[in-house]
Amino acid sequence: MSQSLLDSHVLILNRFYMAIRVVDVRRTLTLLYRQCAEVISHEAGQFISYDFDSWCEMSQLNAIEKQPGDDFIQAVGFEMQVPRIARLTRFDRMPMQTVRFNRKNLFARDEHTCQYCGKDYPTHKLSLDHVVPRSQGGPTTWENIVACCLRCNSRKGGRTPKQAGMKLRTKPAKPRFNPLVTHSVNDPRYDCWKTFLPAAG
Repeated sequence: MSQSLLDSHVLILNRFYMAIRVVDVRRTLTLLYRQCAEVISHEAGQFISYDFDSWCEMSQLNAIEKQPGDDFIQAVGFEMQVPRIARLTRFDRMPMQTVRFNRKNLFARDEHTCQYCGKDYPTHKLSLDHVVPRSQGGPTTWENIVACCLRCNSRKGGRTPKQAGMKLRTKPAKPRFNPLVTHSVNDPRYDCWKTFLPAAG
């Protein structure tokens, strides 16, 4: 199985078809197999739901003539199509109104780009930097944390950008929407999400 495809994004809807979060394909397949969710597939202008078994069958048919933008992972004896949207069948929770502060969302907000040198890096080569260091009273908030490469983090040390002679590319701020959603929706593979994301579209 392709590790990158297992880590790609799936939009999760609650029982009432309201978007509540983004998870990876690995987590989605677990939900499908446990019958906690169903795939919502966009076909010929309409949305069709599939349980785990029927999605496996549909994947085998779609694998015969793959369409541009479709992704498949190798299962035992067949290829399974990567779902883009899944609906929880027993979960009524409403969408989160606030964006959770964590490494994944912060790196997505900053587009995996060091906010000092401007270069793109994979997650394992990025760190979180306090613009105003904690030693100088800087808080751990959206407005004071940026993605930073290891080299720039070491160079900056326990100083402010001005003290270190470094320029911050953008002023950090709390995002209005989940950065994973707004980042992914710009990818043509996730066009089907837009129906469920009127506020972020």
